[in-house]
Amino acid sequence: MTNMAAGNHCTVTEFYLAGLSEKPELQMPLFLLFTGIYVFTVAGNLGMITLIVFSSHLHNPMYYFLSSLSFIDFCQSTVVTPKMLMSFLAEKNLISYCGCMIQLYFFIIFGIAECHTLGVMAYDRYVAICNPLLYNVTMSYQISSGLISGVYVFSVFSASVLTCFALKTRFHESGVINHYFCDLSPLLKLACSNTYISELLILVFGTVNIFVPILTIITSYISIITSIMHIRSTEGRSKAFSTCSSHISAVAVFYVSAAFVYLQPSSVSSMDQGKVSSVFYTTVVPMLNPLIYSLRNKDVSVALKKIFQRKIFISSSNVKIPQDFPPSILVCQVYKF
Repeated sequence: MTNMAAGNHCTVTEFYLAGLSEKPELQMPLFLLFTGIYVFTVAGNLGMITLIVFSSHLHNPMYYFLSSLSFIDFCQSTVVTPKMLMSFLAEKNLISYCGCMIQLYFFIIFGIAECHTLGVMAYDRYVAICNPLLYNVTMSYQISSGLISGVYVFSVFSASVLTCFALKTRFHESGVINHYFCDLSPLLKLACSNTYISELLILVFGTVNIFVPILTIITSYISIITSIMHIRSTEGRSKAFSTCSSHISAVAVFYVSAAFVYLQPSSVSSMDQGKVSSVFYTTVVPMLNPLIYSLRNKDVSVALKKIFQRKIFISSSNVKIPQDFPPSILVCQVYKF
């Protein structure tokens, strides 16, 4: 560490990240585990985005929001996981001051964006089930784009405010962050200046970014359940529930782990427990979301089958056929008459 203190100022040029575990025997198993999780996360989320882009029957607001969620999950995992993987192999897990602030900034952006995107997706399901005749008007392309744009604008604003106050904070030169990435709460524990405003902002933004989407989700699903109860056919009820079940599963894991970390007073919360909870919403949830939506969503499953069938058809059509081969036999083979 380099101390460039002047007067009462405490300035550092780099931090030391304590990592997920300090036990040497766990470093390689954890490295292999989280490498597998990250590869699965990248493949799953980029695959989901690609599937939605190339499947015309998925071009509607529900899957537009889902592709945005996949992009957020991919970015969130990429902001955190590669540095964590390096920590399992490096003797000294150092991160520069600038690198720490950049990681903090983008982590906050995508974390807040995920909170509000899940809320927007709940509202989309409410309109689709409770007001199906007005769905195309209420969730038009302009409105859908506006909602997602609003999510990102507010996320950037929140991250800018919180990171700005973190930049103004002075830190002790022995900067050991008891975490595996640069998060606000463990970072502020190293401060040698007053952090009252920063902690107040964390509580305010944390409350807004967790409770506003949660209230939106709860209100939406109360109306959805009421509407489903009025559906007479069993098939109609099961179809309505199936469009919501995957979203509810994703919401439950994400919000429970996030609330456990950010809505506890610093005097009560344990950093070791916080690290375990952080693993869920920074690495596990981004991996699970594509799996949840692909296994529990019939439209996504149908789109996957069509993609595979298209590939099989294209590969079979590349077979070289003699010029004197009878066309009628070819037609019968392709369409299996």
